[in-house]
Amino acid sequence: MSTWDQRFDTDEYVYGEEPNEFVKQQAHLFKKGMTVLAIAEGEGRNAVWLAEQGLHVEMWDYSQVGLDKATRLAERRGVTLQTRLVDLAEANWPEQAYDVVLCIYGHFPKEVKAAVFTGIERALKPGGYFVTEVYSEEQLAYGTGGPKEKALLYTTHDFSSFTDSLNTCHLFEGVVERHEGKLHQGTSAIIQYIGQKCTNAESSES
Repeated sequence: MSTWDQRFDTDEYVYGEEPNEFVKQQAHLFKKGMTVLAIAEGEGRNAVWLAEQGLHVEMWDYSQVGLDKATRLAERRGVTLQTRLVDLAEANWPEQAYDVVLCIYGHFPKEVKAAVFTGIERALKPGGYFVTEVYSEEQLAYGTGGPKEKALLYTTHDFSSFTDSLNTCHLFEGVVERHEGKLHQGTSAIIQYIGQKCTNAESSES
């Protein structure tokens, strides 16, 4: 059993059953009928909420236990999800398939992060949005959730790789309160990013 399977192998939803606060704050972006890919989505709290808003949601995670819990949560809420067991280090990203790619607290080694960011650029439709909230390197001082290794945390510079393909709509680094299950509890140092993929016309002008 993988580390993530072990973490999720409990009746309790260890990151809670409600969506991340930043995701809820972006409700105006999420229009009924949009296609969404939620990656590293764990037990499905954000994916299920998006499905409740009338979006078509596909969820990827490395843990089958997490995916199964997401399916059960969706069933309890009366919505459906597509779930796929995916190792993001080896993911086969479709081209221009999604209106939104969502990644909430997805923390990866440097080489995997680079592959994920390239995949997100590929998978977004022109005009589509990448929405993410992650822990910054400053989170090590708080210890209220997330990896304990600096290499797995983020700086705002990480998002500069999107400069040529996504227009930055929102970039914030700071401290917030997060109470999401037993594993995200308290004052947290985070980075939020929203980027909108350039349209074909914008790309040809640049």
